[in-house]
Amino acid sequence: MQEIINLVNTEGEIIGSMEKLEAHEKGLLHEAFSIFIFNKNKELLLQRRALTKYHSGGLWTNTCCSHPRKGEDLNMAIHRRMIEEMGFDISSLRKVYSFTYNVALDKGLIEHEYDHVLVGDYINEIIKPNPEEVCDYKWVSIEWLKKNSETNPQNYTEWIKIIIKDENFLKALST
Repeated sequence: MQEIINLVNTEGEIIGSMEKLEAHEKGLLHEAFSIFIFNKNKELLLQRRALTKYHSGGLWTNTCCSHPRKGEDLNMAIHRRMIEEMGFDISSLRKVYSFTYNVALDKGLIEHEYDHVLVGDYINEIIKPNPEEVCDYKWVSIEWLKKNSETNPQNYTEWIKIIIKDENFLKALST
C-alpha cells in the first residue's frame, strides 16, 4: 500500500490527500516535518539517508524528516517517524516555526512542502537507525554544518540547507 499524505494550502490547512510519490511528481504542496535533535554539547544529530530512498538517497540531512499520514496527528507522526528512522523516541520537542519551500529534486521529483521545524534534546537514547531509512549518522556543530554545506552542497538535502540559514531556526537555538 502506498502512503497517503496531506495536501495543504499556503496556511498549512489540510485541503485533501494524495499518494506521497504522486504529490512529489506533481509538485503539490503537502505537509512535512523536520526534526533537529541536539546533544548536551549543542551538536546536531545528522543522518545520511539510505541510498535506496526514493529521492535524495545518500545525502546528509537533519535527524528525522517525513510527512504525517492522512488522518494522523502531527505529534503522532513525529514520534512514529523518530522510532521508524532512528530507533528511538524523544519525549520533548518544541516547534520552532513552519515554512514553505519548492525545489527540484533528483529523479524528476519536486519537493513542495509546508514544513514544520522542531527541535529537541538528546538524553542518552540508544541510536538504532533503520537501514532502510538511514545508512549513517554523526554529531556535528551547526557552525561546521553551515560551512560544510556551503563547501559541499551536493552532500546535503535541499531542506537542511534552507533551514540552517533561516533566522527563525538560528534564533531558536540561542534561546
